[in-house]
Amino acid sequence: MFELAVDLLRHLDAGESVAVVTVTRVLGSAPRPVGASMAVADAASGQLVLGAISGGCAEAAAHGLALQVLDSGEPMTEHLGFDEWAFSTGLSCGGQLRVLGYRLDASRGELVGELRAAAEGSDAALAMVSRGPAELLGRIVTLTGGDAVLPDEALGVVRKELAERLVDGRCSVLEFSDELELVVLVSRARPRLLIFGAVDVAGALSRLGGQLGYRVTVCDARALFATADRFPDADEVIVDWPARYLASTQVDARTVIAVLTHEERFDVPLLTAALDGPAGYIGAMGSRRTHLRRLGLLREAEVPEAALARLHSPIGLDLGAATPMETAVSIMAEVIAARTGAPAAPLAEGSGPIHSVVAPA
Repeated sequence: MFELAVDLLRHLDAGESVAVVTVTRVLGSAPRPVGASMAVADAASGQLVLGAISGGCAEAAAHGLALQVLDSGEPMTEHLGFDEWAFSTGLSCGGQLRVLGYRLDASRGELVGELRAAAEGSDAALAMVSRGPAELLGRIVTLTGGDAVLPDEALGVVRKELAERLVDGRCSVLEFSDELELVVLVSRARPRLLIFGAVDVAGALSRLGGQLGYRVTVCDARALFATADRFPDADEVIVDWPARYLASTQVDARTVIAVLTHEERFDVPLLTAALDGPAGYIGAMGSRRTHLRRLGLLREAEVPEAALARLHSPIGLDLGAATPMETAVSIMAEVIAARTGAPAAPLAEGSGPIHSVVAPA
């Protein structure tokens, strides 16, 4: 649901009602995870569909459920599974989904508040009753409130789960009994993508990084090149010595650092500092010869071997990239693979389920 926050709020703020269908359980292989949502806005110009729950094969069923919810105003559940005519009612991948349809309007203040937090790029979290008594279905619990009336013991478990899921960024399901289940939905503040070097690839990388949900910073010591006009897709453009800026800004385990300058006067002090910090991905551009020389200089700077092993250089996966955007794709592909632990091999060469549950960025 939170991935639709900006669009949902636009319709809610216009006084429209919106029906949302959210995946509350995934059984077997399915294209979208728990928390994925489709919404139908009852706009003045006609129904408007936002988002998806399955990548195509169950959207018609979700749309039908949303229309029922818009009409009745009551939350409803549905089970979508594989059958021999999968494209008409189920999932061609063979998996099964449980979904919850519910209506949103401006009167649901705490839920709308979490949506606003997500839309602004802040942490947001709620647990929604996905199976239970009719009077509880679709009701929510937040870290500080909510409109679901639960026993104190269950309420404590739910809020503990919310806090834990905000750390790892995973949606989850809490099952208390056959009669009570809650889906936990979270949206973490945008992770950072720090791009050092105001080069052509930086423009493509900032655009792609933003589309993948990162808050993008481009930094370069050269004011002539580090301008907002050259990097309109970046959230901020900084003119500063790279190592100095890195020392002054916030970096955590979700931060991606891409060093694109391949100039030793910038790279060596920057990478020395970066490899001593908590960033989840650190990559540096350059030829294999540049990489080997840079490793030697980093060793002279007494960077430990364990830290050097964290460096992705030359940066990116070998996709045969030629253009700046293709290079940006190769870099972000490696970032995703490093985060998920995936082998980055062709799916055709593997076996087993294609879709697995991984933490978001």
